[in-house]
Amino acid sequence: MYAIESFTDSEHEILRRFFTNSDRPVFALINLPEIVKGALFARYSRTHKSLRRIFIDEYYNQPEIGLESLAQQIEYQEDESYIVARRRAEELYDRVFIQYGDDSVAQLGGAHIACEQASAILAKAIERGRLAAYLEQSTRYIAYDRKIADSEHGERYRYQVPPEIMQSSVVDIYNEAMTELFDTYSRIVREMRKYFEGRFPRGSNESNRAYFRALNARACDAARGLLPASTISNIGVFASGQAYEAMLIRMNAHPLAEAREYAQMMLAELRKIIPAFMKRVDVEDRGAAWSRYFSDIRSEMQPVADALTESIPGNKRDFDYQNDEVKLIDWDDNAEIQLVAAALYPYASLSEEELLSIAIKMSDEDRSIALKKYFGNRTNRRHKPGRALERIAYRFDILSDFGSFRDLQRHRMMTIEWQRLTTDHGYSTPPEIEAAGGQILTAWHDAIAKLNDLYQTLRAEAGPDVAQYAVPFAHRIRYSIQLNARQAFHMLELRTSEQGHPDYRRICYRMYELIRDKAKHGFITDAMSYIDSKKYELGRLKAEQKQSDGVQLDFQLD
Repeated sequence: MYAIESFTDSEHEILRRFFTNSDRPVFALINLPEIVKGALFARYSRTHKSLRRIFIDEYYNQPEIGLESLAQQIEYQEDESYIVARRRAEELYDRVFIQYGDDSVAQLGGAHIACEQASAILAKAIERGRLAAYLEQSTRYIAYDRKIADSEHGERYRYQVPPEIMQSSVVDIYNEAMTELFDTYSRIVREMRKYFEGRFPRGSNESNRAYFRALNARACDAARGLLPASTISNIGVFASGQAYEAMLIRMNAHPLAEAREYAQMMLAELRKIIPAFMKRVDVEDRGAAWSRYFSDIRSEMQPVADALTESIPGNKRDFDYQNDEVKLIDWDDNAEIQLVAAALYPYASLSEEELLSIAIKMSDEDRSIALKKYFGNRTNRRHKPGRALERIAYRFDILSDFGSFRDLQRHRMMTIEWQRLTTDHGYSTPPEIEAAGGQILTAWHDAIAKLNDLYQTLRAEAGPDVAQYAVPFAHRIRYSIQLNARQAFHMLELRTSEQGHPDYRRICYRMYELIRDKAKHGFITDAMSYIDSKKYELGRLKAEQKQSDGVQLDFQLD
């Protein structure tokens, strides 16, 4: 199920001082400066390499970092004194928790772990929790056209074969379909690079490095819809002990075996470095009972939902981006009055009820003046107005391609809930693929049609949860987003910026339009001064040129 990476004996000797293992897809980072951990994870998102290979190839022998000398000072920590010290630390935690019952202690200890070869479905399960930091391998900076080397089974493309399929009669059909799909994806990426190079020639002021990185991102953006949900990714996670506990309890209740088995690997590595915080995850009357609680709810709710909705026919009309992709379904008509009262609150000595009364009596002009002063002079999009904006909320129902959902789901400081990934809602074809036409367009539609057939086969063989692995990113998924106005500032300005993917730029601009035109909250959208609706040829070019002109990066484009 997982490829095993090869390292030399000397590399193993180095790795055991800085990682909790060198032969499994989940491992924790140890004995490293925090800045190095952050740099490793940042590099992680834009390369095909595993984290341990990045460390060996690009960081360990850099004299300015000093890791080689650090390794010489680190003894392998399994001697008796280390074991005794760790046991005493665990006993101290137990005393604190038992005497004070203070769960917050587990918020103050954390760990960095690397999660490799996780499917796109599993990645969303890992990233579901709000109170953690995640960094995921990008589908736009690297092409998924390279195979991974497995020291036991040779090479294969970067996709997961989950246990349910591995043990089924359709495993050969699945592997053949995935190989053919990735062959097509690889061909389309190459052809789209040529297409964009002809369409957008390099300018005289653009460096080769910046131009070709932007060109590569554009080609990967266009082709990513062919990637299946089985596509594997690398994820870097930093979280507190409490956040990891909640994550693993939730994953232990997941309907997919991949998630449950992965949770056990994560637990094993976390117990090597923060064992006291992981004690309750599989205790029968604590974490295990909590996982069963989640599983029981799912098993009870699914039949209810099926019974209530099976008689309602699906909407089979042609998909309309303007009307079907994003819908604003809930907002507050009195938002401006409430926002003025909330803005005044920290500067006044009156109750909120009294401030609401004042805001109601104010003229529209006076309320506008007060809000403009509260929003302040924003000279860049990182200048976010204060918490008064958290008083105003919006709820959206979205039906977009799975690729865009993966990007927007990362905004975890909002309420986002999603449905199972299926082929029921059709798929989108990027306008660039349409424009390229010919064999590229034919290959695109043929590949998705074959995956649709595989989806139906898997659904009949293993059920709808397992069948998700065969669904390409281009297929649509339904999800709801509820966020306050302050989060809307952050997400909509960031995700409509020039370097964003065209699909989620469109979605977020539509959310902005609905807040402005349907909710009629112009006083809020007027302050969103960094919303960008322009169309760009090579959206990443300006950012890549800045990097090329400024700080010299310590790696090359893979």
